[in-house]
Amino acid sequence: MTHPTSLYKPPSLPHPFFSRIQSSSNSYFSSSNQTSKVTLFPFTSPSIPTMNTKMMLPSLNRTTHPIFTASSSSSEFSPCIRRNSSTVPNFSPLPITHKPLHISSLRGRLTPSENKKSPTSTVCNAYEAGQPRPLDINIGEQAAQKIKIGIYFATWWALNVVFNIYNKKVLNAFPYPWLTSTLSLACGSLMMLVSWATRVADAPRVDSEFLKSLLPVAIAHTIGHVAATVSMSKVAVSFTHIIKSGEPAFSVLVSGLVLGETFPLPVYLSLLPIIGGCALAAITELNFNVIGFMGAMVSNLAFVFRNIFSKKGMKGKSISGMNYYACLSIMSLLILTPFAIAVEGPQMWAAGWQNAVAQIGPNFVWWVAAQSIFYHLYNQVSYMSLDQISPLTFSVGNTMKRISVIVSSIIIFHTPIQPVNALGAAIAIFGTFLYSQAKL
Repeated sequence: MTHPTSLYKPPSLPHPFFSRIQSSSNSYFSSSNQTSKVTLFPFTSPSIPTMNTKMMLPSLNRTTHPIFTASSSSSEFSPCIRRNSSTVPNFSPLPITHKPLHISSLRGRLTPSENKKSPTSTVCNAYEAGQPRPLDINIGEQAAQKIKIGIYFATWWALNVVFNIYNKKVLNAFPYPWLTSTLSLACGSLMMLVSWATRVADAPRVDSEFLKSLLPVAIAHTIGHVAATVSMSKVAVSFTHIIKSGEPAFSVLVSGLVLGETFPLPVYLSLLPIIGGCALAAITELNFNVIGFMGAMVSNLAFVFRNIFSKKGMKGKSISGMNYYACLSIMSLLILTPFAIAVEGPQMWAAGWQNAVAQIGPNFVWWVAAQSIFYHLYNQVSYMSLDQISPLTFSVGNTMKRISVIVSSIIIFHTPIQPVNALGAAIAIFGTFLYSQAKL
């Protein structure tokens, strides 16, 4: 049987190394009983991790193997080969395969402890062609992440729907939106203070610089929260959320006038169905109210400024979404309380409370507590979800949230709606979805 290495033919190029091989092919190997150990060293570069690979070759027929046909007294070898004589073969014969090897992954060791020992070491995995390849992706972790995001969305939508239902019930019996807004912020602030005190949640580390950057965000959040509550006290919940779906139009307008930002043409085109849908829904609204309409518009404008101030103030700061909203609620409560007392006052609150309890009964107290608790929870979950999902996914979820609130409020409160009004709402919401796609 012919040895595979005997099939090797030197190239015809006049290279000095192969000329030396051909000229001394009979003078080097005088003995065919010795064995050789050959160590291969690849060329290295300072910027490339070094990987030493040792190949053990069995005893070869040195009269026919051309790579060993240099003079035995000469030490001139290829720069990639080092020869060591040995009388005992030190190798394990491996089966010969003609299948190529493919690299499946390449990663460096980045842990500090390993970097101290081998700062340039690299782990390389390979698999043989035709063999099962191990997956680098942990399917279990991906499935768990999808389930987690699904739970965030379901919880966010459910809490928002429950809040809007109880908030509307409270406002129908107790038409004092300034106090209702104050109680929502007070309940959330109290819940977070208790959580920090009992070590259920880690308290954030805040400084004067953080509070200074949070102040304009809290002012805008307070205005937007009160304006939305005033709107829902005058009009149907569905109408308020249809108008609030026009927030992207305010975002583009404010960003262009205040920040000087410009957007691609698809972003501006996506505003046409938003504006047209909101206008169609407002014109065909059966229970239209100017205060309710203006409240929703002011809420849109305030929340746009809140987002702008939040992006500017939070650059370079590390705080969780839950703690960020907790700090925002506490500061908004401090801002809102004196204005609520000045606009409505304790006397109006006392008279209105007695009248509501007389009409509804003890359930009214539960309604107030429920709308306050669920307001904080749904906002907290929305801020927490931003830590887990991308802005595009969040915007799509926000659009679906408005749909769930509008549909559920129409069903529960039996809100009369015309087909043209429903068409306007659908166009506005679809435009919001197009805006989120074009923007991101």
